[in-house]
Amino acid sequence: MADETRDYFIAGTRFEAPSLASGLYVVATPIGNLRDITLRALETLAAAETVLCEDTRTSAKLLDHYGIRGRREALHEHNERDKAEAIAARIAAGAAIALISDAGTPLLSDPGFPLIRTLAEQNLPVFPVPGASALLSALVIAGLPTDAFAFHGFLPPKAGARANALERLKDSRETLVFYESPRRLEGSLTAMAEVLGERQAVVALELTKRFERSFRGSVGELAARFAAEETKGEAVIVVAGAAEPGAPAAEDWQAALSEAMAVQPLRAAVDEIAARYGLKRKDVYDAALALKNAR
Repeated sequence: MADETRDYFIAGTRFEAPSLASGLYVVATPIGNLRDITLRALETLAAAETVLCEDTRTSAKLLDHYGIRGRREALHEHNERDKAEAIAARIAAGAAIALISDAGTPLLSDPGFPLIRTLAEQNLPVFPVPGASALLSALVIAGLPTDAFAFHGFLPPKAGARANALERLKDSRETLVFYESPRRLEGSLTAMAEVLGERQAVVALELTKRFERSFRGSVGELAARFAAEETKGEAVIVVAGAAEPGAPAAEDWQAALSEAMAVQPLRAAVDEIAARYGLKRKDVYDAALALKNAR
């Protein structure tokens, strides 16, 4: 690649990217705010021989913003299997190629898996360039346990298949994370309430964007909320895992509630204890009010 193409710009200042070793670079890109890009990502995208984009028009907004002018090539769910061998051959011949999706970390409900598998089978180098992820962004603000979680992408659009998918997760104790489109959000939350029960959950919308917002409550409460209002923006749903077998002793969770209320606002303490013990939020809230009044 000619040196003049290996540069990028930040606030009008030019930077030259160092050369890359051959291989595929899986590059995370912003999920909304263009400033959520790492310096290493910019260097990689500027130095790559080709940037594989889920949609070249969408990626152009990011690449043009930073003055990255290299070759762009579409790689999406409809052509990735056909292109995987040819891309692998280019890497085997010494090419350094970057892979990005429309937003966030590639392969998380995005294209790229057939290509990565092909490269792994041929023992060709693949390098992660980590960064923004809607999955992790929602998880860290949810206030639900993060020591064990499972990502399940998009639920099936048809009601029967969606219910079956949720039924398989009913006994999973780790925190569950899903992606959902705005038009299917209410339906998915309703199905979760029916199959999983009234667990605590968070819906995060348009993360890192101007109108970023998040909503907390039981899945049933959230389903009712989104049935009553129009939703815009892609959603991440974070749901508490199944409770441990056997109901927790009241004295145990109420003691934990009292401790939580000593260091947190009432609602935050209620959310934490309901999620930790798999309890109905109303029961915990009522207990919290009783403890508050007794003090």
